[in-house]
Amino acid sequence: MNTERLLELRGLCIDFGDRRVVSHLDLSVARGETVAVVGESGSGKSVSALGALDLLPSGARITGEREFEGRDLARLDKRQWSALRGGRIGFIFQEPMTSLNPLHTVGQQIGESLRLHQGLRGSSARTRSRELLESVKLPRAEALLRARPHQLSGGQRQRVMIAMAIANDPALLIADEPTTALDVTVQRDILALLDELRRVHHMGLLLISHDLNLVRRHADRVVVMHRGAAVESGSTQAVFTSPRADYTRHLLAAVPDGRPQPLPGAVSQPRLAARELGVEFARPRPLLRPRPTAFVALEPLSLAVAPGETLGIVGESGSGKSTLANALIRLLPSRGEIDFEGQRLDRLTGNALRRRRRDFQIVFQDPYGSLSPRMPVADLVSEGLRFHHPELDRKAIDERIRSVLREVGLPADCGDRYPHEFSGGQRQRIAIARALVLKPKLLVLDEPTSALDRTVQKQLITLLREVQSRHGISYLFISHDLAVVRAMAHRILVLKEGRVIETGPCEQLLSSPQSEYTRTLVEAAELTPVAPDLSR
Repeated sequence: MNTERLLELRGLCIDFGDRRVVSHLDLSVARGETVAVVGESGSGKSVSALGALDLLPSGARITGEREFEGRDLARLDKRQWSALRGGRIGFIFQEPMTSLNPLHTVGQQIGESLRLHQGLRGSSARTRSRELLESVKLPRAEALLRARPHQLSGGQRQRVMIAMAIANDPALLIADEPTTALDVTVQRDILALLDELRRVHHMGLLLISHDLNLVRRHADRVVVMHRGAAVESGSTQAVFTSPRADYTRHLLAAVPDGRPQPLPGAVSQPRLAARELGVEFARPRPLLRPRPTAFVALEPLSLAVAPGETLGIVGESGSGKSTLANALIRLLPSRGEIDFEGQRLDRLTGNALRRRRRDFQIVFQDPYGSLSPRMPVADLVSEGLRFHHPELDRKAIDERIRSVLREVGLPADCGDRYPHEFSGGQRQRIAIARALVLKPKLLVLDEPTSALDRTVQKQLITLLREVQSRHGISYLFISHDLAVVRAMAHRILVLKEGRVIETGPCEQLLSSPQSEYTRTLVEAAELTPVAPDLSR
């Protein structure tokens, strides 16, 4: 074995009972090298890394050869594994909010790793923890040591996870989807940070991702997985420029493309309009002190959305995207005027507002979190229908459920199944069906594709465009992914720190941004040119 090689997997197989989920995988990572493992959800990317480090449940059966720095991993006992994981091997998990302990401060969580692997305690551990936070470019490191995970942004939490992973100077760093659901500028910063750490510490980096643009920019070699097997591997340049496997070509072609249907001519009035809409949140009043000035989450703005139009709302985390959407559909208190089809929405209360809510629905970012795990699909989809249309009998409700499930590309007989029995893309289709069953006129889509593979994203975008064309629904499309926004939106509104930076037609704004901030977003997204649509 090459002495420079850190991790070596030969013929790795992983079985859960009678089901084989990884089949004869060969993979190696050398010191100072970045190797990317790509593929769709369920292809075996993460389970291969977890299996290599003995992090799978006890029911998993792992066979094949596994070596790290020349040591046979299959022969390690529990004590040796504890020393290796978090010591010589660091792991960055996909979702830092679920990986970090919500009850402990950042300082306590980094300090625990330092105590276990280096015996550092007290002021020594605190000093080292502060140095680690500074090394991952986190400002105000001393204050962050006292913070808990919920008090940090997504990018800050991910940097804390990186600090914990490199706390003990690992030789190998495994990063499992380290930039999922992060803004494009934060994604760029996180990957630049990982590259810098790899060079400075001469680490090996195993990068697990479904983001092919990210892999193209940062990986030296690529392993493409499909249904538990490696279908192709080689240098990044060779795999991306001359792919041999049909599946690799399929992945490379799965880029959000096309454009929404052109809008008809001038309309008499917009479907949704806002004038001087603003949102403020009161701060808690300190004891025996004057009440502090309210926090301005959204400075007064005006906008209009036509029937059948998609308004893309973009900006970094904390820019006010979701705040704006929630205020427009009266899920947050606000100032200013909101007009929906000629009716002052901001003046409605009680039953009048509840009746109006059937005309605007929302699809959230994480369908697994927004769908009750205790309810079958039929009940999830029909819940709003039964509330807003009590006059419908069981037969009419069942017919509406079957119809909307067919429309979103799900089998009509899946109503008895539960959310956990579906893939991420299928769960998002269920969430869309739940919104469409009420035949709304406005649909708020809050990051609906951020955690999905590119192939599933492309399918979902096509579905949303077809539904819009068929029913004339207006969309408020919130996303940090400008490639997806370009494929969906007629116009774009750019927000930063609660202020409108600029707004305009989609193609014009993305090709010729007027503000420095928008140029930064577009450059970070590295959008590929759009081929002309010759079908029109």
